[in-house]
Amino acid sequence: MITSLLCMTATAQSFRTVIHAPAHNVVQKEEMEKRIGFLSDTLCQGRGTGTQGGTEAAFWIARQFEEAGLIPLGRNWGKSFRTSNGTVGHNILGMLPGSIKNPADSYIIVAAHYDHLGILGGKAYPGADANASGTAAVTMLAEMFTVTKSIGKTYDTNIIFVGLDAKELGMAGSEALWKSIKEGSLTDPLTGKKITKEKVRMMVNIDQIGSSLAPVNKDREDYIIMLGSQTLDPFQKDLLLTCNRMYDIDLDISLSYYGSRQFTDLFWKISDQKIFADNGIPSVMFTSGITMNNNKIRDKVSTLNMDVLQKRIYLIYHWIETML
Repeated sequence: MITSLLCMTATAQSFRTVIHAPAHNVVQKEEMEKRIGFLSDTLCQGRGTGTQGGTEAAFWIARQFEEAGLIPLGRNWGKSFRTSNGTVGHNILGMLPGSIKNPADSYIIVAAHYDHLGILGGKAYPGADANASGTAAVTMLAEMFTVTKSIGKTYDTNIIFVGLDAKELGMAGSEALWKSIKEGSLTDPLTGKKITKEKVRMMVNIDQIGSSLAPVNKDREDYIIMLGSQTLDPFQKDLLLTCNRMYDIDLDISLSYYGSRQFTDLFWKISDQKIFADNGIPSVMFTSGITMNNNKIRDKVSTLNMDVLQKRIYLIYHWIETML
């Protein structure tokens, strides 16, 4: 009996590994380093909102979305908006339909802000961790889900992938995205129907996910922090732990910001999922925490941990996939 159960468990594990192997193969460490490297390179000049470097980053995200097989939400990939100081920002949006034959009428938003500080005092701030890492992760997740669909998977929910601009300017990009949903100006590219608040099942924000310099437990560098579990139902929260175990990812998972209620609340309020959570949308943020490299010119790709980042992307992919 025990032998049979062990064999069944091993068979199930083998099946899960095979079915998701093509998606896992997308997340090569060299490719992650290449994508983060581009976004934090001098060409993007720190990706300040409204700058040439920010525009380079926006066009790059649009190309990644197009190559991943997403569909733009409108005639082009970008949705422009103005910040409070008049600067023009650009959110980049692409949708992966759950099914072409039977279009779904619900959505999960997966987003990361791509802007950073730009050039200050004549020096470009690379922002490799903050937030080239999250932006690269979103482009890879888009490709992972496209690959999974190409082998026959269909879903009851569409995924909208977003590169958000102007997080550093009062989270103006996420505010603009929410406003477009609230006002009904965002429409499904397949059906033409309005994407309303009631149709958005969840918002997943990835903000600074590439470092292992600030571990939750000092004896483990392979960790991930997910904030916002209070907005989920218990089943969705438990799924994260289940996926971590089921797919043998084995990350050290924390559902608070280093065990501090005060810092958890503070960190939660300064990233792009906040506007969605404030309006009743289940919302989470994945992060690896603030490090001593934050907002410094030394925040470069060489300071990141690609092995751990790879595992984090795997876990986010599997968690979202179980809910589609």
